[in-house]
Amino acid sequence: MEHHEQVSGLVEKIIFHNEQNGFAVFVIKQSKVTTTVRGFISQLQPGQQVILKGAWIKHPKFGKQFEAKEIAQQLPESIIGLKRYLGSGLIKGIGPKYAEKLVDFFGSNVLEVIDTQPDRLKLVPGIGAKRIDQIITAWQDQKEIANIMVFLQEKGVSTTYAVKIFKKYGQESRSVLLANPYKIADDIWGIGFKIADQIAHNIGIAKNSIKRVRAGILFVISEHVGNGNLYIQLAKLKEKTLLLLELEQNESDHLLKTAFHDLYNTDRIKLITQNDEHFLTLSQYYFSEKKVSAKIKELQEYPVTFSFSIDKIYQQLRNQTTSIQLNEDQQRAILSCMQNKITIITGGPGTGKTTLIKQLLGTLDEQKISYMLAAPTGRAAKRMNEGTGRFAQTIHRLLEFNVATFGFTKNEQNALKTDFLIIDEASMIDIFLALALLKALPHKAHIVFIGDIDQLPSVGAGNFLSDMIASNQVPCIRLTEIFRQAQDSMIIINAHRINNGELPIGPTDQSKKDFFFYKEQEPTQLFSHLKEFFTKKIHWHKFNKKDVMVLVPMNRGIVGVHQINDQLQELINPADNKKPFLSLRGSQLRLSDRVMQIKNNYDKNVFNGDIGYIIEVDTKEKKITVQFDNKPIIYESSELEELVLAYAISIHKSQGSEFPCVIVPLFMQHFMLLQRNLIYTALTRAKKLCILIGQTKALAIGIKNNKSVERKTFLKEFLTSDLQCR
Repeated sequence: MEHHEQVSGLVEKIIFHNEQNGFAVFVIKQSKVTTTVRGFISQLQPGQQVILKGAWIKHPKFGKQFEAKEIAQQLPESIIGLKRYLGSGLIKGIGPKYAEKLVDFFGSNVLEVIDTQPDRLKLVPGIGAKRIDQIITAWQDQKEIANIMVFLQEKGVSTTYAVKIFKKYGQESRSVLLANPYKIADDIWGIGFKIADQIAHNIGIAKNSIKRVRAGILFVISEHVGNGNLYIQLAKLKEKTLLLLELEQNESDHLLKTAFHDLYNTDRIKLITQNDEHFLTLSQYYFSEKKVSAKIKELQEYPVTFSFSIDKIYQQLRNQTTSIQLNEDQQRAILSCMQNKITIITGGPGTGKTTLIKQLLGTLDEQKISYMLAAPTGRAAKRMNEGTGRFAQTIHRLLEFNVATFGFTKNEQNALKTDFLIIDEASMIDIFLALALLKALPHKAHIVFIGDIDQLPSVGAGNFLSDMIASNQVPCIRLTEIFRQAQDSMIIINAHRINNGELPIGPTDQSKKDFFFYKEQEPTQLFSHLKEFFTKKIHWHKFNKKDVMVLVPMNRGIVGVHQINDQLQELINPADNKKPFLSLRGSQLRLSDRVMQIKNNYDKNVFNGDIGYIIEVDTKEKKITVQFDNKPIIYESSELEELVLAYAISIHKSQGSEFPCVIVPLFMQHFMLLQRNLIYTALTRAKKLCILIGQTKALAIGIKNNKSVERKTFLKEFLTSDLQCR
């Protein structure tokens, strides 16, 4: 039987601390004896007094250690401990210099003074009023976080989440958790249903509580929407909820029925019946699609108010004598934009979408019609700007996102001041962004959606562009002719071959050598190919390492994003003793690493998919600074999980981006995700060079599979029928 005992001491040195899961290896000092400890603790600073409960173990490599099952923090009492604790940076405004001053002045009473008599701090020479305010605020925050940590630890939950919970709810944290612990799964990114359920269990909410069943149903619907759907079939919802909640079959029917009725009667969920099948969604998702449908109809019913001669514009386009020569489809597209309130223009690479936009803007300038240009991402907006020479911005900036209200300033009451709105990369727009755009559009305005419908659908929920096209209610012009100047690009030729279900071909003597397929049967050999490229071939093609992006079908596995990132980091930015780093999810974020933001952070104005470089690592404060497109952004330790390494990214995350050189591994390990629009999207991200590496079989299967994962939406039906929820 394992012997448990209690040990206490002062944290002397931190050997390793994983911020994500709280696992730490550190040294404590008891009198003159030092002990190495292993255990889980979220905040750890030298000088902290800790009480440990656990057992002594013999580590095969490092010898005798203490394995702590519980770690409780105590405020240090010794003078040395106080100086280290206060000097550790845990309390903002106090560093080693001020810690020394404070402890020398107040002795062992210093923490009591900060807590209960902060006015006395001004007695200490050299501490100004501004710093005193900073210390008081930081102490209160730190003290409250500590209380929440203790509360969570009592409930058997890792205190790693305490900072996040406190950041969201502040002083209300404890009362929110006690009232409804499931709320944190909805409100806080990174905390899922399982964590909330664990807290709920430990504060006494029964497994068969109706509150738990309701939360489970809502979670399953939200998770389904996370995969792009807006609705879930009733039978599937029941099955997934039972699996999640692990309920007994004999009581589940009654519980589910009661929970469904409660949610329906309080208008939390909506039900749609189609062909005798029942589909459910959250009310906000139903109303998003319904309102988008209503806005489209409303816009189309409002008459065209501009006075121009369509015949004259048509003749000008036909008799174009400038360097811009338009084909018939492009001419038809411009006329449609002028005559219709909503127009969709779709086409692959080399079919002249940018040329068309430039000519449309020229026509609008001639007619003295105002316009605005926008795209879903910063990089897409930048490309729009470079292609047209006109100002373009992100949709979020166009609509003036307000962090305080978490909504857009531009809406029905405060519409955009424009006659035309032109949106590029429209295939990336989810249903929620589509609604925000349409709400902000004045009735008289025209809107033009430009995109490539053969790419992957939006990362967010819904199938906005495809559903509009499928409804046949919105004019849509498809550009198919590849312009002569694009015909020597094997990237463009092969993109269209793939789109037609044909295998790509290699470069010919006459063609531009911008596409290669290196056959490799063995997935474990992928890194050898990458190593050869980054050490030799990159110089032949005259690229630098920042020009190259590896685009991967999936995240996990031996040829997944995570594994490739770890390998490329060691190749491109290896560790050394002088290079500072912070640990994250078992990996390191090092100075100079390329990283990607993986959630929208409106406070920082950085968004899911933004890519930057680490330009500073502060190992003491556990902060890093990332340079994104000329703007440096600072990340606190609790925010680091919003970042991942980005030497390789998933093809889904690459939407709306272009890179000078793209490398795409394709193996049967990616089988679950191999489909035509995925390979097509990856190929069309390359501006100058695309290299495929992998198995011909995997490539052929992907190209043959033209059945994209179907998303359950009802926008098409809302546009073409009077379908209603029940």
